[in-house]
Formats: sequence, structure tokens, C-alpha cells
Amino acid sequence: MNKPPKVLVLIPCYNEQDNIVQVVERLRATCPWADYLVINDCSTDRSAELLRSHGYNFIDLPVNLGIGGGIQCGYLYSQRHGYDVTVQMDGDGQHDPAYLSAVVEPVASGRLDMCIGSRFITHEGFQTSFMRRVGIRFLSGMIRLLCGRKVLDVTSGFRATNAEMTAFFARHYATDYPEPEAILAASLAGYRVGEAPVVMHERLGGVSSISAVKSVYYMVKVSLSLVIDRLAIKRSRRGK
Repeated sequence: MNKPPKVLVLIPCYNEQDNIVQVVERLRATCPWADYLVINDCSTDRSAELLRSHGYNFIDLPVNLGIGGGIQCGYLYSQRHGYDVTVQMDGDGQHDPAYLSAVVEPVASGRLDMCIGSRFITHEGFQTSFMRRVGIRFLSGMIRLLCGRKVLDVTSGFRATNAEMTAFFARHYATDYPEPEAILAASLAGYRVGEAPVVMHERLGGVSSISAVKSVYYMVKVSLSLVIDRLAIKRSRRGK
């Protein structure tokens, strides 16, 4: 009988005092077979206090590193502790742990190096706003143009990686809004990237850090970053 994979769920947390307890409790109740690590990214609200008082497993970062830096810390932790599969799951309650197995299975079985939980395969559950869907489709098209990889939900932070992919991200990971760039980097490095259908929800409480103005900034920055990343990799290959 094959040994079950050792799974670690990374939960980034920045000012999620309204959500983090529910997120952790729901994960523990639904997936007791998975370990978890909350990455408190120097929250200024009661997040750290709640994590401490509930006795949760967490890292308390001394400075704010942003989502990319925080998750990269988690990948380093996972690599050093020998996990077979590492899962990223947001701390705002949008990602349902009932679909954790669906995201883990393609990686644990060896079919994919990274599996992304996609809300756009079955189109069930929360689909985000119209303008964000337009932006996601645009970024999806860019990634397909730049590396030939078709991924529908390129901004989804619900994703699983195997040990090799985890080690890659522990060394190379974008610092700001990293999800689309991670897909491009993994694809250009020859890793197998795919999607699994999941159902997402609206955040449990609080307000998203990405406002309407930040959404425009996000689109411009990520688009430029994708092009620059592609050109940089192409140039490095020519130099070999």
C-alpha cells in the first residue's frame, strides 16, 4: 500500500482577524490529515493575538513581506520539513477546504507539478466581479501567448505543488501579486501546470486589500512583469 503524502497547507494572513479562526477551524475539521501553517505577515490588527490564544501553528513575521515574500517563507519551511505536497490557501475564507483533495490529488499522483484550484471550469460559486473577470481573462491570454500554457484562473491563490516545485518556489518567487508570474515561471522552467475545478466563496469578513484603483495598478504591473520575465528567461537561454 502506498504511503499517503505528507501535506502542508500554507495560509497567508494579513489583518484577517475577522476570518482567520474560522478558516483554520474549518480546515482542521474538514482535512485532519493535512498539516497547516499560518503565515502572519506583520498584521496590525488582532490576528497574531488570536493565533496565539488558539494555539495555532503559525509564523509571526517581524516585517511585512507581502503575499509573495510570506508564501516564499512558507515554501522554505515546507522544503526544510520534507513535505510531499504544499498547498496555498487564502486566509479570507474564499477557499473551501472541501476541495483540498481535488487540488492535491493531481500533484500527489504525479500527473502535475502544480495544480491550481479554478472557479472557471464549472463556473459554480463566487465568480468575482465582472471587471476582475475581464482582467483575469486578459492575464490568462497573456500567459498563453508567452508560454503556450492555458490556465483559466491565473490569479487563484488556491494551489498545490509537489516537492520539486516547492523547492523551485523557495528559491524563485515573485514578491508582489505573484500568482500569474508563478504560473509563467513554472511553465517556462518545464514544470507541468494544470487546474482542478473548485467552488469558491466571498470572503468571510473584512475588506479585500485590492481596491478598484489597486486593480488597475495590479493589471499594469503584472502585465509588464510577465513580459519582462519572459524576455529575461529568453535572454538567459541565449547566453548559455
